[in-house]
Amino acid sequence: MATPMPAANAPITMKETLTLPSIGINPQFITFTHVTMESDKYICVRETAPQNSVVIVDMSMPMQPLRRPITADSALMNPSSRILALKAQVAGTTQDHLQIFNIELKAKVKSHQMPEQIVFWKWITPKMLGLVTLTSVYHWSIEGDSEPVKMFERTANLANNQIINYRCDPTEKWLVLIGIAPGSAERPQLVKGNMQLFSVDQQRSQALEAHAASFATFKIAGNENPSTLICFASKTSNAGQITSKLHVIELGAQPGKPSFSKKQADLFFPPDFADDFPVSMQISQKYGLIYVITKLGLLFVYDLETAAAVYRNRISPDPIFLTSEASSVGGFYAINRRGQVLLATVNEQTIVEFVSESLKNLELAVNLAKRGNLPGADKMVIQRFQELFAQTKYKEAAELAAESPQGILRTADTVAKFQSVPVQAGQTPPLLQYFGTLLTRGKLNAFESLELSRLVVNQNKKNLLENWLAEDKLECSEDLGDLVKTVDNDLALKIYIKARATPKVVAAFAERREFDKILIYSKQVGFTPDYLFLLQTILRSDPQGAVNFALMMSQMEGGCPIDYNTITDLFLQRNLIREATAFLLDVLKPNLPEHGFLQTKVLEINLVTFPNVADAILANGMFSHYDRPRIAQLCEKAGLYLRAIQHYTELPDIKRVIVNTHAIEPQSLVEFFGTLSKEWALECMKDLLVVNLRGNLQIIVQTAKEYSEQLGVEACIKLFEQFKSYEGLYFFLGSYLSSSEDPDIHFKYIEAAAKTGQIKEVERVTRESNFYDPEKTKNFLMEAKLPDARPLINVCDRFGFVPDLTHYLYTNNMLRYIEGYVQKVNPGNAPLVVGQLLDDECPEDFIKGLILSVRSLLPVEPLVEECEKRNRLRLLTQFLEHLVSEGSQDVHVHNALGKIIIDSNNNPEHFLTTNPYYDSRVVGKYCEKRDPTLAVVAYRRGQCDDELINVTNKNSLFKLQARYVVERMDGELWEKVLDPENEYRRQLIDQVVSTALPESKSPEQVSAAVKAFMTADLPHELIELLEKIVLQNSAFSGNFNLQNLLILTAIKADPSRVMDYINRLDNFDGPAVGEVAVEAQLYEEAFAIFKKFDLNVQAVNVLLDNIRSIERAVEFAFRVEEDAVWSQVAKAQLREGLVSDAIESFIRADDPTQFLDVIRAADDANVYHDLVRYLLMVRQKTKEPKVDSELIYAYAKIDRLSDIEEFILMPNVANLQNVGDRLYDEALYEAAKIIYSFISNWAKLAITLVKLKQFQGAVDAARKANSSKTWKEVCFACVDAEEFRLAQICGLNIIIQHG
Repeated sequence: MATPMPAANAPITMKETLTLPSIGINPQFITFTHVTMESDKYICVRETAPQNSVVIVDMSMPMQPLRRPITADSALMNPSSRILALKAQVAGTTQDHLQIFNIELKAKVKSHQMPEQIVFWKWITPKMLGLVTLTSVYHWSIEGDSEPVKMFERTANLANNQIINYRCDPTEKWLVLIGIAPGSAERPQLVKGNMQLFSVDQQRSQALEAHAASFATFKIAGNENPSTLICFASKTSNAGQITSKLHVIELGAQPGKPSFSKKQADLFFPPDFADDFPVSMQISQKYGLIYVITKLGLLFVYDLETAAAVYRNRISPDPIFLTSEASSVGGFYAINRRGQVLLATVNEQTIVEFVSESLKNLELAVNLAKRGNLPGADKMVIQRFQELFAQTKYKEAAELAAESPQGILRTADTVAKFQSVPVQAGQTPPLLQYFGTLLTRGKLNAFESLELSRLVVNQNKKNLLENWLAEDKLECSEDLGDLVKTVDNDLALKIYIKARATPKVVAAFAERREFDKILIYSKQVGFTPDYLFLLQTILRSDPQGAVNFALMMSQMEGGCPIDYNTITDLFLQRNLIREATAFLLDVLKPNLPEHGFLQTKVLEINLVTFPNVADAILANGMFSHYDRPRIAQLCEKAGLYLRAIQHYTELPDIKRVIVNTHAIEPQSLVEFFGTLSKEWALECMKDLLVVNLRGNLQIIVQTAKEYSEQLGVEACIKLFEQFKSYEGLYFFLGSYLSSSEDPDIHFKYIEAAAKTGQIKEVERVTRESNFYDPEKTKNFLMEAKLPDARPLINVCDRFGFVPDLTHYLYTNNMLRYIEGYVQKVNPGNAPLVVGQLLDDECPEDFIKGLILSVRSLLPVEPLVEECEKRNRLRLLTQFLEHLVSEGSQDVHVHNALGKIIIDSNNNPEHFLTTNPYYDSRVVGKYCEKRDPTLAVVAYRRGQCDDELINVTNKNSLFKLQARYVVERMDGELWEKVLDPENEYRRQLIDQVVSTALPESKSPEQVSAAVKAFMTADLPHELIELLEKIVLQNSAFSGNFNLQNLLILTAIKADPSRVMDYINRLDNFDGPAVGEVAVEAQLYEEAFAIFKKFDLNVQAVNVLLDNIRSIERAVEFAFRVEEDAVWSQVAKAQLREGLVSDAIESFIRADDPTQFLDVIRAADDANVYHDLVRYLLMVRQKTKEPKVDSELIYAYAKIDRLSDIEEFILMPNVANLQNVGDRLYDEALYEAAKIIYSFISNWAKLAITLVKLKQFQGAVDAARKANSSKTWKEVCFACVDAEEFRLAQICGLNIIIQHG
């Protein structure tokens, strides 16, 4: 192992890239648990003070750390992108919450809650996190929604270990987990290292002792697939013996292929580092080196292929706790406890020399030089090459040359050397062997590419060239292109492009006529070809191609490299007018002022040679800067008259050319007129009419139509009128008519159409237009005397000139048109026609025929009106009868017929009463002047109330009116005729009373009339009316309601008649009417009513309550002998204090109900004999204690003691104790004695006997009572009466009581 040497010559260079404290990291956080470095891109530091935050250090700009306020137990930056993984324990659990954030997008990618605590985690690929729990290992992809997937369970050797690393190989088929544990008891400082290797395919684990491990890929000669190797370093103590080893083993060797033989080497620790141990391992794929880094800062470097030691040195005075691969430079980063971030790289200038000189390992030196393309082995390589060549080991020599560091053998000499070897028959020439080796190793240089291509071209194997070029195995050069051009132009062009042989590329594109590609390519590489020369070249063989090329040049950035005029002249020199035109039309599209000359040029050349092309160019209107006067003259010469007038600016020029209408397309000429001023346009139009009126009329009409607004309709009309061109006026106004509301224009059009014989058009406009002057048009048409009268018919029909029309047609003997008008055009106007014909004294037969020809289409009402006006109604008789026979129900038909019948007095009553179709109002009106009674018939039939009332009033036909009103039974009509304002009311009422109602047999009619009189508040009239109906033996004399009504009305209006009515009428509502009479204070009448209807109670009540005559009441009661009546009398007598009479009446009434009042009154009046009689009657009806008690009392009052004794022995409900007390209190002692004896009230009896001076009996009663109080009372009474013996007896009993 090499010893440390000066840094400048050392094979490994160490450089401090950063110190973490210098960017604000507190040293307390520079530990394995706070700092992570997943790749050479980012360092991530987790701070917990002064506040929780995560610091992200981008190694491309380390002095600008990104600090974010984040709380987490661990933070890992993704190895390749700005994605941060965070882990935090869920409070109060052993679960960990994982989150992945995209820092750039400021968005959460995904999150997951692990049910187990994660003791270690790491990005094992840019897309995958490895998660290590106490028992298992999981993989969690950042893509999609997937959750962590369990990969394997931890082996027993890793129990209670601190996990320090976890890795996978590039294929993700092999996984390794590293942990460390405290050392053995004899060497506790020497930490134990344990490793678990897991095969994904085999799903098997292997437990090994190791402190650090890493995967590598290695290409073994003879095996096209790289092999997967695992390297691991261990330091173990066994029986006090320390063993430190590095192992390199192939994993999953490929069957049938060369395999990697297992290698191992010692790790030599100096004495000072006896307890030091590997903490990390990084592999440089670039140089094929293994870096083993120890905790105390030692670095061991080994060759991957041979496990040969290369170098050892202490790279850090402070412990190293973290390393990361620096793949782009083939080294690694290391972070120590002081916060230094160290970068270890291979010293490319010295390492090969160091290995060869210091280590004396020439083979390793050469391999390193080849592997890393490093200097320092040139001599050895050349020497070795010469040795192999001398030994004719051409294959090995070729391989060495191919792999020679920095291509020192890839020279012309080497090619010459292989070329010089004679070729053995049947063997591959050494030169081809050499090239074949180079091709398998990579890309050939320019010289090699040329030489190999020469061989291939000579052997006519062009396809090999194509393949190598496609695989980018050849370095392209102009020489190689020249060589290939001899066999393949396309391939040569590709080579020229790759070799950037610009002139050759341009030439090749030109040959291929791919001129557009010349421009594109020249722009890409910044080359400026000779464009003029190229254009001339193309012109010779391909004029169209030249146009395309010229157009491409015109679109180049920075403008066209050749002046447009020059290009145009190049085309014109060869008389390529079409091509020149095509080019100019394209480049002049922007229509710029500076291109005026070229615009003129393109038009000139075409006007002279191809006028139609020039015409098309001008038609497009794409140019506006050319010489217009010049072009105008050329257009006139070329016969393009339209273009000429479009370009001339002077009126004489335009007038000269415009007359060539035979050669100008009419529509274009019309459009041209639109560009002229009003005055110039009218001048030119006049000239055209002067030159050829008939030939140019249509153009002028079209122009006038198109531009009537600009030219003025009046001016156009004047123009046509000046030339007396009614045809022109007709065509011009025809188009303008629909948008004009000017009556004059419409008239002129009608006039022009009539003059030009366009009778159909005259007919149409007169029918459709709403704007012509009807009077003026009518007069014109009458004067014009057109053979067809339809236009005149239209005007007169529409504007109400039917009589004028009829007169015109009749006087001009155009009877056919009269018939046509009436029959086909407007039968509705037939009445006006008939009226005029009658005025014109037309024969009646013609008129009748005319009417009959139209029949039902004819409006009868106006026809009748016209005939009636002229007193010629009879003329219509036949027509009307015809309509009726056809079943017409038209009211007007029947009205007219009715009028004729009335006039002819042909049984008009029959018609008026039987015809159901005529209008009563119309016909009635007609009858009024002729015969009012007929008018009444008509009005009556149609219920024309107002009209009938008016006519009957006017003609004093009140009987008819009365009958009608009664029959109508209409409340409103009654109201109207009974209105006080009606001057004829009395006459009507008289007739209603005397005639109409007595005649009526209808209860409804009578009811309606009575109701109307009541509503009109006419009681006297109503009485008059009802007397007539009810009393004079009519059909309604027994009518219940009417009798009621008569009496009630009399009560209200004429009470003097009431008694008479009561006596004469029998069928009325007695109770109700009686009540009304009482209310009206007609008491005698009320009494008479109640008596008549045997309503005796009501009758007696009237006598008692209203008339107040008890005598009459008693007399009435004796007459009717009704209990209820006697009751009422009794109550009244009682009220009046006639107690005995009342009791007599109550007994007659057999009425016990008022016993309380009777008892009270009898007590007051002291009529106990009568009361006894009354109470005995009451007892038969009811059992009441009050009644029985009062009876005993009454007996006592009249001293009928035997009756009392007899009564109390019989069943009774008297309250005897109360009665006895009452009798005692009133000193009726004999009676009281009877009661007390009967109820055994000895105490009360004793006192009563004392009162009666029956002392012996009193003593006997006291003995029975046996009460000291009673004894005392009796004793004192005996003493007072001097009955001392009895008093003694009482006294002794008192003493006994108190003893």
